Amino acid sequence: MIYWEQRNECGVCKKNAGREEVGKTGADDAGEPEQVYRDAMKSLVAMKDECAVYLLLGIENQGDVHYAMPVKNLLYDAINYAKQVQKAANSHREAKDSKGHNKGEFLSGFYKEDRLIPVITLVILFSPDKWDGPTSLREMMNMEDEYILSLVPDYQIHLITPYGLSKDELKKFHSSLREVLTFIKYSKDREKMDEAVRDNFKKLRKEEIDVLNYCANVNLKLPPGEEEVDVCKAWEDMKQEVEERTLLEALRNIMETLHLSLEQAMKALKVPEANQAGLAAKLNSLR
Repeated sequence: MIYWEQRNECGVCKKNAGREEVGKTGADDAGEPEQVYRDAMKSLVAMKDECAVYLLLGIENQGDVHYAMPVKNLLYDAINYAKQVQKAANSHREAKDSKGHNKGEFLSGFYKEDRLIPVITLVILFSPDKWDGPTSLREMMNMEDEYILSLVPDYQIHLITPYGLSKDELKKFHSSLREVLTFIKYSKDREKMDEAVRDNFKKLRKEEIDVLNYCANVNLKLPPGEEEVDVCKAWEDMKQEVEERTLLEALRNIMETLHLSLEQAMKALKVPEANQAGLAAKLNSLR
């Protein structure tokens, strides 16, 4: 069974509802795990060699590089394992099945035949920038002695960054995450973005548009009353709006700096006559 759970850092991703408390700590609870909330989980059954494979998959959404991510994920995973051990202990206590088990099993609450469900945490960076933080616990240590390092259990993070994904790798995603990561990857390159939107995009839902607007610093607009948006059209509308806003700012600056009339400023910037009336009205409304 693969359990999918999201722990969100990207600003617009913090609006999720169902959550699960996995532990707590504080001044009065020394030594206990931190209080960490996880979003509602989805499950998927996977089979291998006629046996079910059980996994816990945690998704860590990042809007920025977290330079202590190995420690952060290690804590999340350890808390989850601790919860599994506690769940086993509670189950044995309720079943009163300690007969036939030794003292160590009784005291730990975890019997020899008990098994943990593997926990895998996947980090997704929702940013076009390169991940320049550590990807392992040992990278965070200032230790050159290889022998000492070999004695330290390492912890590697599993990382997905738009920056590091090739076109072929992006095609391996079969959900709307492919469009979201593609958009973020090319958000700083207008020419490549035009190509990507034209070739890969159709429609995205409001939640996905919110992520793009926040993480890629764009302003794609959802038509009133609509739950989906045609990304190609929204992208072209946004570009036109940005170009118009830039032109209005240039007109205002040249009028103030060179003391020109609006008509003279438009002539100097070679604004097409068909666009002049609309620009004049918008410029006057900004004054």
